[in-house]
Amino acid sequence: MSIRAVVWDVDDTIFDYTAADRAGMRAHLLAEGLLDGYETVEQALVRWRQVTDQQWARFSAGEATFEGQRRDRVRVFLGEELTDAEAEAWFQRYITHYEAAWALFPDVLPVLDALATSHRHAVLSNSSLVVQDRKLRVLGVHDRFEAILCAAELGISKPEAGAFHAACTALELAPHQVVYVGDHPEIDGRGAADAGLLSVWINRDGVYTSDDAPGGPHRIASLAELPALLGADTRFGAPSTFG
Repeated sequence: MSIRAVVWDVDDTIFDYTAADRAGMRAHLLAEGLLDGYETVEQALVRWRQVTDQQWARFSAGEATFEGQRRDRVRVFLGEELTDAEAEAWFQRYITHYEAAWALFPDVLPVLDALATSHRHAVLSNSSLVVQDRKLRVLGVHDRFEAILCAAELGISKPEAGAFHAACTALELAPHQVVYVGDHPEIDGRGAADAGLLSVWINRDGVYTSDDAPGGPHRIASLAELPALLGADTRFGAPSTFG
């Protein structure tokens, strides 16, 4: 049975989250007069990313709400005991700068066009539906997806198999009829493979390293490789050209 649908991760898969976050935080710290506390801008940006990753892990583990982890990012980053209102206000000021830098990766629209008639499309993100629904609308691709599922509303997050299976259920397809495309080798790549989906790991910059193994994710460097991979139907025995 052939692959009938593509389920997509959003951040750092179709949306250049890392670049937008860095540009937005750089502008925000400058506007807030907070760069004097760091030797370099890069040092401040690294610290923000570390705090973000730590708090996001708490959210993924069910230890914090989506809104709570955002406020805690601010508190930890600033090292201040802020009220919810104060932390939220600071974060919203950052969001203004962050959203000004939103952009799709350049390979996204061509691949969505190439697969528009051959495959159905949906989104599965570990974020919130409120956030990702608006993001996809602003980026002009919301109507490309017939279902948008997010961990905050599902109550379960990747790499748990239930998250991937929820996307398959929304499409009324079996896992082996669905390909999942994401940027993280474990949360996306290994998680989707273990859940029984055809798993494709987009590794644009080589930040992560992972050994390919039978039954594991296929690795691509550009989404431009995806149509050929799906056409080859490598899950069912055809030779793959992707290492």
